Amino acid sequence: MIETPALAAMAASGVPHRVVRFDPAPDLSEAARRRGIGLRQVVKTMVVRRAEGDYLLVLVPGDRVIDWPKLRRNLGVTRLSLADSDDAFRVTGYARGVITPLGIPRSLPVVADRRILEHEEVSVAGGAPGVAIHLAGADLVAITGAEIAEVTRPG
Repeated sequence: MIETPALAAMAASGVPHRVVRFDPAPDLSEAARRRGIGLRQVVKTMVVRRAEGDYLLVLVPGDRVIDWPKLRRNLGVTRLSLADSDDAFRVTGYARGVITPLGIPRSLPVVADRRILEHEEVSVAGGAPGVAIHLAGADLVAITGAEIAEVTRPG
């Protein structure tokens, strides 16, 4: 059984959750199906670069994408970009596709789209292919210390 820093962090948190293991999927829609959850309940963790060495995480519902003008306004900046694969791995310790806000090696600011709070259960990557963590949206926001904002648009 695969263990990851995300699973260890969740176990140590005391927050109610369940670990879901599934066959890795070719896309997010299929991953949602295999996790037994709706696409909008899957939470993608995006690593965003503000400036050299300055990163944050944005939690995005699976059926939505970042609305860059809204996110820039929310952060009070004029320029943002997605971190490349190498930077995302260096910052989080996770490969693209399994990045999670849980168990990362350094504290990063987190912005969560407000829609995450609408769900009693969301699914976030568990840090390895075929591993997910299901928990209440409000609990995910609380344990990551996320700022709630309107930062996405339909995907």
